[in-house]
Amino acid sequence: MSKLPAILSRLDSDLDASLARLSSWLEIPSIGTDPAYSDETRRAADWLRADLESLGFKASLRETPGHPVVVGHRPKPGAPHVLFYGHYDVQPVDPLNLWETDPFKPSVKEIEPGRKVITGRGACDDKGQVMTFVEALRATLAETGDLPLGITILVEGEEESGSANLPAFVKANAEELKADFALICDTGMWDRQTPAITASLRGMVYQELTIACADRDLHSGLFGGAAANPIHILSGIVAALHDETGRVTIPGFYEGVSEPTAGQKADWKALNLTEAEFLGQIGLKHSIGEKGRMLIEQIQSRPTCDVNGIWGGYIGEGTKTVIASKASAKVSFRLVGEQDPQKIAAAFQAFVRERLPADATVEFIAHGASPAIAVPVDSPALLKAQAALTEEWGRKAVTIGSGGSIPVAGDFKRSLGMDTLLVGFGLDDDRVHSPNEKYDLSSFHKGQRSWARILQALGT
Repeated sequence: MSKLPAILSRLDSDLDASLARLSSWLEIPSIGTDPAYSDETRRAADWLRADLESLGFKASLRETPGHPVVVGHRPKPGAPHVLFYGHYDVQPVDPLNLWETDPFKPSVKEIEPGRKVITGRGACDDKGQVMTFVEALRATLAETGDLPLGITILVEGEEESGSANLPAFVKANAEELKADFALICDTGMWDRQTPAITASLRGMVYQELTIACADRDLHSGLFGGAAANPIHILSGIVAALHDETGRVTIPGFYEGVSEPTAGQKADWKALNLTEAEFLGQIGLKHSIGEKGRMLIEQIQSRPTCDVNGIWGGYIGEGTKTVIASKASAKVSFRLVGEQDPQKIAAAFQAFVRERLPADATVEFIAHGASPAIAVPVDSPALLKAQAALTEEWGRKAVTIGSGGSIPVAGDFKRSLGMDTLLVGFGLDDDRVHSPNEKYDLSSFHKGQRSWARILQALGT
């Protein structure tokens, strides 16, 4: 007889206690990016270590050149084994004056009739999300005395500063961390009532370039009309990166880009994401993405090219009539499917060099390159999780792509050879990284129940 009803009932009755536990963790200001909070960041790691130990995990703090990694093991021989990832560090709280309450004194409040939230830095990103999983483990153990599958927990303290030490840690401890697949709870729902599984993450190529012409800034009255102007050259190159249909014009750019399945397209179309809904919240009305593509495709399943910064010449107050000697830009590419980051970087550099006139030179700085990550939409683990989420929320759990990147998923693929299942319960209005961060109680409570269902499903 299934113990799931008893587990879910315990999660319901234990909600206040679970909120108290989360609050005690949120009260620790684990601002990992600020050295002034190093002791508090370690204290947050130790808080989680102790909580995992209370659940029967063999847990420890593992040192890195930065903040420690919390690692906990509870094996189950003969059963599937999963690796759960999260992070305990949080973003700085500045500007403090914009917070309605103390960011490290969490409180529960009603923000509209029938909608309660818990406030505080880290409430959603990522302590609240981590605790949905931990509370599901707690209730399962309380009701059954065991877990349906083996679990390793890996929670780092440097995600908000780029996870500088995590790739080396994962690689060095690959044998210990290997599992059948990984679980990450640092993503979101489609909306407040519709759960989602993030089945793909776009990769990234980030390049900085500087075009130089004359050996110094020039008087535009004396040299204008004759001397090469690097700002003009750079502007022309930037303008040439897209054609009139919104497609990127770099040769070979779309190699490795595959089409979504008919089923995926049908599911996405049914979500009815509109320009008014998505762009209206930021004061815009019209998408400039690839023509002939649904808006949801443009932001999650298609590759992109964006100029993130451009500068050169005189930008101070008043006027200074110069032709700049240099002009620079930062350009990022979001990758999908099997696009090769190194090939994209090389193709971009060739694209720029081919458009340089005589007397112009260019230098590049690479700021990182990572491939896209995708989980097959028909994988058994994904289908089991999708069914469990659908049962809990009463709505079909959609499989979506993320326009952003979660590099650790790539590390798990490269170093551990395993796919990652991304299930999260964040909402677009959780104010992550902003003042007044919050986490809906429905996300926290039903997130616990969702994980309880998923654990049982994955263990069968």
